[in-house]
Amino acid sequence: MKILIVDDEVIIRTGLSTVINWKELGFELLTPAASAEEAIVRIPDERPHIVLTDIRMTGKDGLELTAEVKQLLPDSEIIILTGYEDFSYTQQAIREGVSDYLLKTSPPKEIIKAAMKAKQRILNRWAALKQGHIQQTAFRDSLLERLVTEGRLDEQSLAQIPQLLPKVHPDAKSFQALIIAASGWGDDTIYANSLHFAVENMVRELLDCETLLRKDCVLLILSRHQAVIDLYKVKLELDRISRKLKCKLFIAAGSCVRELRDLKTSYAEASFAFTFKGFAGREDLVAYDDVKGCVGGRTICTQEEEEQIISILKNGNAVELRYWVNQAISAQLADPAVTPSSFRTYSNSVIISGHRWLERVMQSLGEEEPLPEQLLQQPADMSVQPDEALYKHLHTLMGKYQEMAAGERVTYIKRAMAYICDHLDKNLTLQQVAKHVHLNPNHFSEVFKRETGLTYIEFVTRERIRRAMKLLSQSPMKISEVARHVGYEDVKYFSQLFKKVSGKTPSEYRIKN
Repeated sequence: MKILIVDDEVIIRTGLSTVINWKELGFELLTPAASAEEAIVRIPDERPHIVLTDIRMTGKDGLELTAEVKQLLPDSEIIILTGYEDFSYTQQAIREGVSDYLLKTSPPKEIIKAAMKAKQRILNRWAALKQGHIQQTAFRDSLLERLVTEGRLDEQSLAQIPQLLPKVHPDAKSFQALIIAASGWGDDTIYANSLHFAVENMVRELLDCETLLRKDCVLLILSRHQAVIDLYKVKLELDRISRKLKCKLFIAAGSCVRELRDLKTSYAEASFAFTFKGFAGREDLVAYDDVKGCVGGRTICTQEEEEQIISILKNGNAVELRYWVNQAISAQLADPAVTPSSFRTYSNSVIISGHRWLERVMQSLGEEEPLPEQLLQQPADMSVQPDEALYKHLHTLMGKYQEMAAGERVTYIKRAMAYICDHLDKNLTLQQVAKHVHLNPNHFSEVFKRETGLTYIEFVTRERIRRAMKLLSQSPMKISEVARHVGYEDVKYFSQLFKKVSGKTPSEYRIKN
């Protein structure tokens, strides 16, 4: 917060600038002004929040300065310093909008107190303005949300559209809803939110429209006095945004409607088009007219398909499985009626067929454990890479069956755990352990995590720290020897890891135990 001292006496200016530590109090002290005229010239550029001024000065006095400051900066605070105790000065100062009136003989603490009170008043006004802006923005967003989801608004809400939604013209001849999703700045939520915020700002600059920022997209409402909205021109502007922000934009557009109350229809159509994002190679612009004929394809896996899946999973032939999945996905996507929803339902029915078969196999083998949670969940990337996602899921079912069929599911994990515990002092890699139990490293890693609840590294670290605890409490070995005995050459790293796991340093643990 900036403060300006104005006084024609150099000793006063210097004293007020040096005796009080303004920076420590949270102020930025501007270069003091030697006259009201100098202050008036500088104030438009420097814009002080608080002006501390003498009343009687050569040229314009402090009250004249106060009047001009209040015209330039109505929200500023003025503190008068004077050598006169004349009550008439006080009355006039109050009329001019002075915040405080102090004698020059006042001690520094009184001046500080007056400045801090002025600062608090400014902060309170800022907080009130911010709260008011937040409330208005929330009401504006709610109004736009109701406009596109409900269609019909009450008279009071309609009357507020010109003020809160000035770019939605109720008397326009055409209205259209678009939904924009941006990507390319990374998967982190913070980056994604920042990207959509940037897109919304640029859309507002380049297009005559109203926008609503949502969690994963931007809603765009166009209204034009022409009978038709040129979507091609809108797309060109959005392409400019894409190039400038170095991101990809997916645009879902509802159809153009003639009445404001029908904007609900356009929004519903845009929402339907938005479900096609990334589906079947659609990446740029999907208009409702392009997909309105998609009423839904086949949703159930046939008995013949189920038998084919079971046969492939039993044989354990990954190449055959890949071929079957590619053929099934291609056939689905070739159906002109298919939608993302019907496609996901069909894919899920294929997965459920595999689940049912595997559960029957488990029951026949006396397996009482339920299927692992990850096998019961539909793949997350089914819409973007459906063939790969479905193949991976079915391949996991295949691997599960192969484990049970071989009768080694528990045996080789136990053998691996025993082998690890026998070699804790060695630099033992996952590949070495997988080789010891004759398994592919990737497959071994997945099954190890599923059966133990820990990754390979987490398990090794836990067993090493457990072994170290035992040695520290039962032997006089030096900490460096204990570290080497459990596979750590770097004693400092060992100590940090030990404390992270146990909550104590090796020395503290030894003393307590």
